[in-house]
Amino acid sequence: MSPLLMGSVFLLCLCRSAFGELDKCNEVHKVFQLRQIGPNQVLPSGPRSGSELLVCTSKGSTCCTKKMEEKYQAAARRDVQDLLQTYSSRLKLLLSRYVAAFQETFEVLMRQAENHTNVVLQVSYQKIADPAAGSVRELFTDVGLFLLGSELNVDEFVQRFFDALLPLVYDHYISPGVGDTSPGHAECVRSLNRVIKPFGAVPDLLADQIATSGVSGKLLLQALHLGIEVINTTDHLQLSRECRRALLKMQYCPHCQGITHSKPCMGYCLNVMRGCLASMAEIDAHWREFVRSLEGLSARMHGAQDLEQVLLGAHTMLHDAIGHAQKNGPRLTAQVHKLCSPPIRKPAQSVSIQDANSRVSIPLKALNRRSEDSLSVMRKDFLKTLRAFSTFYGGLADQMCLQELSSGDGVPCWNGTNIVKSYTRRVVGNGIRAQSTNPEVKVKGEDPVINQIIDKLKHINQLLQGKTIPKLGSLDQIETGSGDSEGHSSGDCDDEDGCAGSGGGEMNRKNSKMSPDVTSDYKHHHYHHPPAEDSKIDGNSHSLRLTAAVWVLVLPSLHMILDL
Repeated sequence: MSPLLMGSVFLLCLCRSAFGELDKCNEVHKVFQLRQIGPNQVLPSGPRSGSELLVCTSKGSTCCTKKMEEKYQAAARRDVQDLLQTYSSRLKLLLSRYVAAFQETFEVLMRQAENHTNVVLQVSYQKIADPAAGSVRELFTDVGLFLLGSELNVDEFVQRFFDALLPLVYDHYISPGVGDTSPGHAECVRSLNRVIKPFGAVPDLLADQIATSGVSGKLLLQALHLGIEVINTTDHLQLSRECRRALLKMQYCPHCQGITHSKPCMGYCLNVMRGCLASMAEIDAHWREFVRSLEGLSARMHGAQDLEQVLLGAHTMLHDAIGHAQKNGPRLTAQVHKLCSPPIRKPAQSVSIQDANSRVSIPLKALNRRSEDSLSVMRKDFLKTLRAFSTFYGGLADQMCLQELSSGDGVPCWNGTNIVKSYTRRVVGNGIRAQSTNPEVKVKGEDPVINQIIDKLKHINQLLQGKTIPKLGSLDQIETGSGDSEGHSSGDCDDEDGCAGSGGGEMNRKNSKMSPDVTSDYKHHHYHHPPAEDSKIDGNSHSLRLTAAVWVLVLPSLHMILDL
């Protein structure tokens, strides 16, 4: 072959090689623009030396510039965080839906309990029904506020209700006269309620049952709020510098070599994702216990801890309390005469003999309520669905690789350097300890924000299990919010992160009665009578209004429901 012909062949090979490299880079540019990774200005006109690149280095030419590498790193981080939020969206939506459903059910129960109580007074004690309506409304408003997080003293607001009831009962059913007594005498009688105990053990029993069942109900709500906070925290996890570089190398460095269609090998993906999510995997054991603890709480919510049964049986306890006072009328009258000045009565309408001297039975019929609306059914449905998410944090990295990020078995894949048949390096397990031998990601240690959320899970788990934690205080010291705490941030912050912690303020609360002991004869007796028909319920009853503070916690998560 002549020298001229040999030179022509050599030049032709060089041209083909150059055009091949150019075609590869053109494909990379198309993908870069299609995915909107960055502006076109950062794209090179053709293959170039990769000496300026920090992560996506190669022996030959590259299709990337330093600016492209920076954009690819931001895209890799964004892709993983979007994927985290996609995977958690069903769990977050589940918790948000049931927070709203439980709160709505609490509100309905308050309205029904108030209406049933008014029905009892209208049917059996008509003369005091209207004067007592305001106190009835205040009682169940306080119960509702207690359930929704206010640290009201249950003993106090229940006794306050019976304080207000005593002058009415005494004036009309124990010592009735031709008129109403003076305000001064009524106030004196009112002040005797907690001294002479005219209603027997009923006030203490009612307060005990409201406190016991109410704490279970509010703890259920607070646990769900904390569950949402856990998800918000992990959804916005700040990835470390080592993790961001590993993600860049796994997802976009092959593009710099003109490889745009191959995916990472499964083992390679597992090492990278298990390293990046090592702190998140530490939540797994505590999240599993969280689900089990919720199941345990639900199993205990029966009898005196069944909020629905307690509230819908309160009207019967009130009926029996007034009956007890009537039965002991002579003794109470003697005590009142001894401790209060003689009553000065104002003229009033004549007293109905039947109303004053008889206790009419309560003709309450079962309210037509859908079975699926009951708290018990709702809890079972919720826990049945939540149980499927009990291993969510333990298998998150594996699921992301298996379903989204890595190539299938037997398919050529990217190992961080080249396209190979299989990944040959050691694959580590989940969790921080397992990362000491991770060949792809260096994990420095625990994440302070994840540790904080783990501490909150530990605390709520002990409360759900009924354990006492003196050092950590009451259940309302578990703050719920976006997941970030003032002064701390997840991962390593630098100029690339743009990360900053967000704080949460403390709420001022009063102490509440948590689990009082019941030593009276009523200890094992639970009132439960079927509620009244809607047609017999007073239409003028006021609905319990949810406070704005409660809805602020829920609304950010509920926008997902509206999109369905």
